[in-house]
Amino acid sequence: MSNKNSVTGKEVQTLFNRIAPVYDQMNNWLSFGQHRIWKLMAVKWSSPRPEDRAIDLCCGSGDLTQMLARQVPQGRVYGVDFSQSLLALASQRASAYSNISWVEADVLDLPFEANYFDCATMGYGLRNVRDIPRCLGELYRILKPGATAAILDFHRPRAPVMEAFQRWYLDNIVVPTAQSFGLTEEYAYIMESLEKFPTGKEQVKLALETGFKLATHYPIALGMMGVLVISKEIVF
Repeated sequence: MSNKNSVTGKEVQTLFNRIAPVYDQMNNWLSFGQHRIWKLMAVKWSSPRPEDRAIDLCCGSGDLTQMLARQVPQGRVYGVDFSQSLLALASQRASAYSNISWVEADVLDLPFEANYFDCATMGYGLRNVRDIPRCLGELYRILKPGATAAILDFHRPRAPVMEAFQRWYLDNIVVPTAQSFGLTEEYAYIMESLEKFPTGKEQVKLALETGFKLATHYPIALGMMGVLVISKEIVF
């Protein structure tokens, strides 16, 4: 199995710039509002503390970033994405938060020093990166020893009936809904990316190979979503 996405980074960046104007509305409709619950779970599993320096990678329109910011009221959160359009939307939506900084950057080459962050989140981003091991390596580099990251994304269910339902849902609900916004190509990409995305067990293996001391994948939403929770070893 290859962990490198056949779609180029520039193509993905262009895709998300096009999606930006309806990104939140689509997420709400297509998940029946449940994406907020899943993101809150990811925030909780990242173990944020009030004075932490935190980072939300592939932050999109910033809803997960805001959730994280509420957990570190005396700290600071960096919302990172390579889509200018989504970052502009995120900044506008989070204008009331003084503890968020927005950074345009590629998760494969983050502009932060090593051992800088106390915790990290990523929502629906790992599946879209060109090189998953390199992304995990960058995440490992910027986290402090003992820090935890929680990565939320789609997951391929193990149960055949749920796998069939997931495919049906994407083909018959997601893509037609996207078509009504003129975004058929953009959302049809989800199935292609999911088919190449490592399973939960494979994600755990990749994280451990990267150097993370602890790695657990939690299937949620009947196995159609999952959260990878990874922690960096404490150095004494």
